Amino acid sequence: MPVIIHLTGNYSIFECMLTMTNHTLEKLELLLKTAGYRVRYEKGNFKTGACLLLSSRMVMVNKFANLESKIAAIAELARTLEIDQHLLDEKQAAFLHQLKQTTLQL
Repeated sequence: MPVIIHLTGNYSIFECMLTMTNHTLEKLELLLKTAGYRVRYEKGNFKTGACLLLSSRMVMVNKFANLESKIAAIAELARTLEIDQHLLDEKQAAFLHQLKQTTLQL
């Protein structure tokens, strides 16, 4: 049975640092892909923007969520994952560092 982590909570902290565009969503998807995760958009009965299947390193995103919810959910997930910095290029590492620092500044 896979372990599933559902993301819940207030995602508003990311609104001030991330632009809510398709480009930002693509950057987040690429960051997770580079780190060895697969991102899939599926319909489901989960109310949050995304969940993580730990055993398969797969991120399931609610395809019916709006753009802001998708970005916030994936950003929160990326912030909490243990990602090997050696897998990322310089820009991706800086982007991940920025995501992780946001919570520390609250």
